This record gives sequence, C-alpha cells and structure tokens, in this order.
Amino acid sequence: MQRFLRLSIPWINIKRNFPRNHPRESSALQCVDFSRIPKMAQSTVAGARSKDLIKFLELVGNLKHLKRTGWVLRNVQDCETVSAHMYRMSMVTFLLDGTEGLDRIKCMELALVHDLAECIVGDITPYCGISREEKKQREMKAMEDITKLISPRGDHMMELFHEYEESTSPESRFIKDLDRLDMVLQAFEYEKRDNCVGKHKEFIDSVHGKNLHPLVGSMIDEIKAQREAMMKKDENTESS
Repeated sequence: MQRFLRLSIPWINIKRNFPRNHPRESSALQCVDFSRIPKMAQSTVAGARSKDLIKFLELVGNLKHLKRTGWVLRNVQDCETVSAHMYRMSMVTFLLDGTEGLDRIKCMELALVHDLAECIVGDITPYCGISREEKKQREMKAMEDITKLISPRGDHMMELFHEYEESTSPESRFIKDLDRLDMVLQAFEYEKRDNCVGKHKEFIDSVHGKNLHPLVGSMIDEIKAQREAMMKKDENTESS
C-alpha cells in the first residue's frame, strides 16, 4: 500500500483521495506519493545523513532507560529516567507565556539539551568519585561526538550546551532553576508514593538559600507547604 502525505508539491506525482468523476474530486485534498520523492530528500533531516541521524537517535534513546543516579544511590524503586526528567522540564518551558522575561523557545531548547551528554557518559554526581573538572571534560567530549552526527544543526546544540554550562543567559539560569524544581517535586512525589514523607529531606533542603527565578521559587514554596501539611497531618494521626 502506498503512503501519502497531505501536501501539494509541484515536482512530485500527485494522487487524489477520490476516484475520477467523484462529486468531491474537484475539491479533494492532494496527496504526495512518497515513492516519487528523490532518495536524497527522504534521507536528510536538517542536513544530517540517515545513517548519522539514526545513530544520533539511538544515543538519545539511551536516556529513556538511564535512571537518575541520585535516586538509584538512595535505593528508590522504579525511579525516573533522565529523559523523563528532561521531558517534564521541557513541558514547563512550553507553558511560559512571556511575562517571565524569557525566550520561551530558547528555554525549551536548553531543557532538551542540558543533560544530553549523559546518553554517553551517564548521570555523574558528586558521589560517583569523579572530579568536577573530569566530569566537564567527559561531557564536553560526549557532546562533540553527539553533535557532529547532526551537523550543521549540531553547532547550535553545542552552543546551547555551552550556554547552559556557563550560565551566560537568563534562560540558562532559569533552566538550572527548573532542574532544581524538578528534583524537589520528584522527591516529594516519591515521599507520597512510598508513604515516607520527610525521607528525602536532603533533596528539598538543597535549594535553600538559592536565588531562584520567581516562578520557580513560588512553585517550590508551594511544594514545601504541601509537604509540611502532610507531615503535620501524619504527626497528628500518630499522636491520636
């Protein structure tokens, strides 16, 4: 069966959805016959060859299965993956409406790129016995290997990674704050799921004193308020 795309492109053989003389034939949407598209047009996305693009996507796919180290070290069962973490951060950026003084598209891009190197080097934390400098070198080499697969678009991706690492823009600083927000929210979710509110205090307390973006700060304050209310309720239940 031939596959069709609802587009009208003059240099491609056109098929119609309806038989000849069908009453709606004259107004039918035109569809592209993919078998007529030149192979080069099918095999490139943003300038990348199909072989390299598939390799890139396979690397990105590693993040779907890579569990975040902080939770693994604390024996949290069924903990989140790196891609799940990045996805929720990206969803928050999607909700930005311009009143935050941030470039929404850049925030979305930064959220998608900020942990990308982990698809090769893994989720390295201070508890992994690797120095900050060594971590930076490993991640930089990983990003070079990743982005060369999707040149020239990879150049922009590398620029975003540098911007995030060096916190050179309001957007990159916001994404770092968003990273903290997702950690706090995830810790609270695990406490609720596992009926152990208060257990992951170190994660929630780690943002104390940080100069957070007002939007992030307000959400963390709300999480803390809900958490405190649950802890107080549990205390009252135990004492009664």
